[in-house]
Amino acid sequence: MSRIFSWASQACDRRATVASLKASKGAHGTFAQVTAETEDEASAAEQAGIEMLVCRAANVRAVRAGAPSAFITAALGFANAITDEEILRTAFAALVDGADAVLTGRRLEVVALLASEDIPVVGHLGFVPRKSTWVGQVRAVGKTAQEALDLYQKFRRLEDAGAFAVEAELVTARVMAEIARRSGLVTISLGSGPAAEVAFLFMSDICGETETVPRHARKYGDIASLNSQIAAERARALTAFRRDIALSCFPAMAETASLTPSDFDSFLRKLDD
Repeated sequence: MSRIFSWASQACDRRATVASLKASKGAHGTFAQVTAETEDEASAAEQAGIEMLVCRAANVRAVRAGAPSAFITAALGFANAITDEEILRTAFAALVDGADAVLTGRRLEVVALLASEDIPVVGHLGFVPRKSTWVGQVRAVGKTAQEALDLYQKFRRLEDAGAFAVEAELVTARVMAEIARRSGLVTISLGSGPAAEVAFLFMSDICGETETVPRHARKYGDIASLNSQIAAERARALTAFRRDIALSCFPAMAETASLTPSDFDSFLRKLDD
């Protein structure tokens, strides 16, 4: 745990800092990162000892409330911050709300703009879901020699633009290992093998919130079954409630307020006066 000052100038403790992430370069699997968008999700990650969280910029305040010591990266939405001014305003607002870094998949000039303000920037390379039309399908990146070389050049350009880290998504594992050891970027692997300083999975996949998970993920829980039980119990309770109304069983005397017989009689007399 490191004592630092937040971007809001508040003394705070962090399980990871930009400095400790950079110092871990080459030490694979030093940190774990998961998604979190609510205070409850963040609190669960904090209790589990997860060092790093990533969330939408608008949700930083709630996530920080649940995870006081996590390193939080705020993802800048493509549609929420478009112009340079909006990007800077959104980034600084997220940092003041409690973020430690920002994530962007935008052009290199945006990375440089943010980095010029000493904002820790995480880029996004490999398979980028919002840009998947360019590759035509959900697939790993770096499956040919030329594609792997092109990806390496993107890593170099991202580092030159001022990013300190990169989320590498669905990069073939051997290519990822070779690029990681040649790059100064802190690498965050999402389905890109173990040769990265940070291992990253979506909380929904870890906790089993859906019946199936992507090939690169591993399910450690079964929230989907619990949600099914909750849905069934909700429907059962509502059905019973509706039935009791139809049978005039609800509300019963125990569920209503009353007054003394003498007060009620007095009330009736006053009505007739």
